[in-house]
Amino acid sequence: MEGTICAVLAGTMFKVRLPNGHEVLAHISGKMRKRFIKIVVGDKVRMEMSPYDMTKARITFRIG
Repeated sequence: MEGTICAVLAGTMFKVRLPNGHEVLAHISGKMRKRFIKIVVGDKVRMEMSPYDMTKARITFRIG
């Protein structure tokens, strides 16, 4: 799933807006944290979402 960062929250958490207009709460994956990948408002990201809780996600890739 892809989305756009709309807000940066404390503790490496982000609000991500999906193409259908919904917003989810997402955190950075461990590999991105280890490699110090910076994410700012407006970046497009690729995420993994759980089928059990559609309000949370994990950011796995920064597109730009």
